[in-house]
Amino acid sequence: MVKHAFSHVRHWVFDLDNTLYHPSARLFDQIEVKMTDYVMAELGVDQAEADRLRKTYWREHGTTLAGLMRDHDMDPLPYLEAVHDISLAHLEKDTDLASRISGLPGKRFVYTNGSAPYAKRVLAARGLSGLFDGIYGVEHADFRPKPERAAFDMIFDKAGITAETAAMFEDDPRNLAAPHAMGMRTVHVAPEAHHGDHIHHHTDDLAGFLAKIL
Repeated sequence: MVKHAFSHVRHWVFDLDNTLYHPSARLFDQIEVKMTDYVMAELGVDQAEADRLRKTYWREHGTTLAGLMRDHDMDPLPYLEAVHDISLAHLEKDTDLASRISGLPGKRFVYTNGSAPYAKRVLAARGLSGLFDGIYGVEHADFRPKPERAAFDMIFDKAGITAETAAMFEDDPRNLAAPHAMGMRTVHVAPEAHHGDHIHHHTDDLAGFLAKIL
């Protein structure tokens, strides 16, 4: 059943954080601290206000960065470099996942709301380097974040991805709405399922799910 549902797919698009590694790695715990510190320093606010802004902007704009750029004209590149300067020492290589991804027919891509340099570091730590035909960060969408449709349009145009023959794997349910509307197969990758018409499949085991496709 699963294999048949993906028989037409030739473009495989994977989110990065909490998708190509398990959320238990808690990388975002480190990133959120860096975000809060950066907002405090740049805007001259206390920790409570920085945390409030970070959460509000994520909820209303898709990412904290998008809100900071819109409301405070913040330079995105120093921000991205600062907040992704985290330790990846506890990430483990996943040979099973690497094998499943490498076996997918067609082209494979990573598309993250983080930066491409950060994505490459994470992929290396997971033993997934060299498996993808393109690695795209928020900078490649002119800093427009998922879930904006315009961001997907820009990335897919650059990558040569045809939505009707593509699948999107993503941990944030919001970020599957646009791919679904574009005609993609959508897979929610998370410990708990989120039900919605824009989600075709759910899995808490990405390698196991890909094995069913193969």
